[in-house]
Amino acid sequence: MKSVRIEGTNRSELGKKATRAVRSEGHVPAVIYGGKETIHFSAPLMTFKTLIYTPEFQIAEIVLGDKTYRTIVKDIQFDVITDQLAHVDLLELVDDRKVIANLPLNFTGQSQGVKDGGRLELKLKTLKVRTYPKYLKESIEVKIDGLQLHGNIRVQDVITENMEILNSPRIPIASVVTTRALRQAESEAAGAAKGAKAKGGKK
Repeated sequence: MKSVRIEGTNRSELGKKATRAVRSEGHVPAVIYGGKETIHFSAPLMTFKTLIYTPEFQIAEIVLGDKTYRTIVKDIQFDVITDQLAHVDLLELVDDRKVIANLPLNFTGQSQGVKDGGRLELKLKTLKVRTYPKYLKESIEVKIDGLQLHGNIRVQDVITENMEILNSPRIPIASVVTTRALRQAESEAAGAAKGAKAKGGKK
């Protein structure tokens, strides 16, 4: 399981004025909750980049003095004007307490429908799951080898161990649709077959 180490500083002063001062120093205010206590801290903006600006699911190891907290990102806020990272909410991982997380989907194999000329369309990139921290993983594998033309893979088709998928089971996550070239080829084939049938019916 990938993790990112972030060294930060505890915050004793809160409020808008203190928060502005933190941001003016190039730091991002953040909070850790879900454990025994709620912890407010800040860390340099650059240290958050490998955690925030990636589609990968990672554990954030927050180091504050002599303590290290294992967390996952729950919410991020950006400045509406500058679009710069403004605040990060982190959930502390507690071994005996289930967490809800969005895990990326990893599609493997080659769809039979694509081999037949169709186009693969991915409807979802992540699934929301509930599980214990020890079962969290970087991604959920979805095999698409058996996906036929005009077929769908739905949430209910995804097999996972030791975790509950919270998305609606009927939602499609991947499908194979007809391409323009395939539609044209099918149309030409149908026209040729119709013409041959008509020709064959003449005496």
